[in-house]
Amino acid sequence: MTAPLYLEDLHVGQTFVSGPVVITADEIKAFARQFDPQPFHLYEEAAKDSLFGGLAASGWHTAALTMRLLVEAFPLAGGLVGAGGETTWPRPTRPGDVLTVHVEVLEILPSRTRADRGMIRTRSETRNQHGEAVQISTTRIVAWRRPD
Repeated sequence: MTAPLYLEDLHVGQTFVSGPVVITADEIKAFARQFDPQPFHLYEEAAKDSLFGGLAASGWHTAALTMRLLVEAFPLAGGLVGAGGETTWPRPTRPGDVLTVHVEVLEILPSRTRADRGMIRTRSETRNQHGEAVQISTTRIVAWRRPD
């Protein structure tokens, strides 16, 4: 396991890349049954006639997988505690896609009122095996300072 990263360990432009995760049709359908039961996430035939033109993972499924990969690739001390952001899904995640997350530190803002922490702003792209972004997020994350 990689040592946890503190605010002092980070710099603007720093990047992290996760390992891969493969998504299957069965996983897409299982997630959809529980959390986003729409026909284009559940049934191949119904999905063919949808905007997606085939079975597609819920954006929230892609987001959950992204979170898992971020936790593995970007080990901030105290965990990845989000403080707002924006997420888009420029293309669907499909069965058989191999996803990786690429995250870049965009900004580092030490807190003026709390000496033990700061805020960072990151941009992450979840990409498929073709290097195409299936999710793009810009997020503010709490980052802790190294304890004395």
